[in-house]
Amino acid sequence: MGRFISGITTSLLLLACPAALAAGPENDASSPTILDDVVVTAARRDLIGTAITSSQGVVVKEELDLLPAYRVGQMLETVPGLVVTSHSGEGKANQYLLRGFNLDHGTDMATSVDGMPVNMRTHAHGQGYTDLNFVIPELASGIGYTKGPYFAAQGDFSAVGSVQMDYLDRIPNQVALTAGTLGYQRAFAAGSADLGAGHLMAGGELEHYDGPWDHPDNLRKGNAVLRYSQGDRHDGFSVAAMYYRALWNATTDQPERAIAQGLIGRYGTLDPTDGGQARRMSLSGTVAMPLEKGWLAGGHVTANAYIINNQLTLWNDFTHFLNNPIDGDQHAQDENRMVAGGAGSYSRPVSLLGLGHEIVIGLDARFDDVHVDLQATKARIAYALVDTDNVREAGGGAYIQITSHWTSWLRTVAGLREDYLTATDHGSNAGVVAARLFQPKGSVVATLWQGTEVYVSAGRGFHSDDVRGTTPKGADGGNAPLLAKADGEEVGLRSMLLPNLAATLTAFQIDFVSELTYDADVGQTEAGRPSRRRGVELNATYTPFSWLEFYGSAAFSHARYTDTDPAGNFIPDAPRLIGSLGIYLRDLGPQETGWTGGIEYRYFGAHPLVADNSVRAPGSQEWNLTANYTLAGGLRFGVGLYNVFDSKDDAADYYYTDRLKGEPAEGVGDLHLHPLEPRSVRFTIGKVF
Repeated sequence: MGRFISGITTSLLLLACPAALAAGPENDASSPTILDDVVVTAARRDLIGTAITSSQGVVVKEELDLLPAYRVGQMLETVPGLVVTSHSGEGKANQYLLRGFNLDHGTDMATSVDGMPVNMRTHAHGQGYTDLNFVIPELASGIGYTKGPYFAAQGDFSAVGSVQMDYLDRIPNQVALTAGTLGYQRAFAAGSADLGAGHLMAGGELEHYDGPWDHPDNLRKGNAVLRYSQGDRHDGFSVAAMYYRALWNATTDQPERAIAQGLIGRYGTLDPTDGGQARRMSLSGTVAMPLEKGWLAGGHVTANAYIINNQLTLWNDFTHFLNNPIDGDQHAQDENRMVAGGAGSYSRPVSLLGLGHEIVIGLDARFDDVHVDLQATKARIAYALVDTDNVREAGGGAYIQITSHWTSWLRTVAGLREDYLTATDHGSNAGVVAARLFQPKGSVVATLWQGTEVYVSAGRGFHSDDVRGTTPKGADGGNAPLLAKADGEEVGLRSMLLPNLAATLTAFQIDFVSELTYDADVGQTEAGRPSRRRGVELNATYTPFSWLEFYGSAAFSHARYTDTDPAGNFIPDAPRLIGSLGIYLRDLGPQETGWTGGIEYRYFGAHPLVADNSVRAPGSQEWNLTANYTLAGGLRFGVGLYNVFDSKDDAADYYYTDRLKGEPAEGVGDLHLHPLEPRSVRFTIGKVF
């Protein structure tokens, strides 16, 4: 792969030279140029001239609104090559897959909402747990995303990718009611009003969902947001308070033999008492301002701060009677967490040696205080405490990034970042640990011709590991790294091939010193073997008419462990191919009336389930669509059709050992599956006032 990338790089740079010679004087590199942050109100094709790599981008609000998302987390499927699925109850964090990585519930994909990190460290269920159920989709203003460890501002969990979702400052007053099959109901209301020199926005939703399960999910969820803002994202501030509460039952992945033997149906469960409850409260604020006086004049400052309380209990029974043949193996994973932190950056253009540069300097810090425990339970009643830990983690990062314009056709982006993390565990895995990591990052960007750029990037990133596995008394005896290093490189091309056609092509490689793996016996992720991903990603957007857009994405990857182990070197749950197709219909009718809608096809390719590749899952594919018609006066009627062709594929598959009653004490290795939901329909009536 190194020779492959090197060869492509050399060829593309040679191609760039004629373009450089032909560049006109209007692009004089001696003039300082400010590279604004990617703003999610810009069109996808507007990234020419500002992007650092070919694999970063934006998703505008319009596309979020048109995406036929079955669950709120699937809003992120607008990010090319990202699949969002579920293997348990709807109240639980989704499962994410990107670039051949099974990111479990969010590890290695740093996600933020309105400036607040969503990934949770040393989590009761999975490192980097990313629960987006507190998000109200209508309030999202758009998404910015990156892939790879090439962005100095991105720290923990961002080595594979990052997603930044912002909230609106204002929204028209509106209400909407939705009802559908499989016991789905939702009520939503939001609005904004002028208050003083700013705007006050409020929104809320109530949702209920049963699903197709023999034992209904009976999800009951409530969300509320109150947000005040003044000015804009360049010069202004905002303060937001959020509240989320949910309770649900869960049908987890079930052993295939239990279905074959008739013990349960395809949508059944061996333990109907599985489920969960969650609560989240947060207060956050952001500020941005240009500086006009003092020695920092000419620059721009942004900052944010937040405090979050998360409470969660998950009741899961994965192995049934393997460990406890009498009472079963259900356990409760509990946590009560307080997170506080913030970030700030200063940027300004400078002219040095006749060349234009932009310098960005930033800091971020975060403190987690979490009590997490694991209890043995039967029908959600605890009868034994297995582990209990009180963990305090404090850390942060500092970075500098310099963008330099050497000629009208060549720019470079060089970054340095240093992260430090220290943690103390009082409890079952007691100990004190600390680590720091230096991360160089860089990109070279060349303009081949107007509307076409080539990118060559390399960098280092990381994810933090669960503290309980890094302490001397921890589960891994202190062998797990506190900061698991990842080194990546990629070469890519971004082009406006035609006036209405934008495309990116990226070849990438990333090496992890420790791959996180899922242990079904305890229902948690843990630090595992070193790994490597190599792959190619292609994305294209075609807009033949103002009212019609086609969007396609395909990501091919080759994933392997890089150490020698007789168990094999295939990485379980790492798909070789992920693809999607989106068709968006907008503004088909008179102004502010008429049709809008979206169609999405999602393909999740075959993948190994064990390291020797002897057991494989066939993958899945699914079609979803939405259609809306708006009348004069703001009355809207909508319909959503999900799993249009009633696919019988599985949303998630695993292979591990469990035990049913009457089976040998050592248990039976078996395929465990969680099916896609069958075809369903939802009807919405809404009104904008």
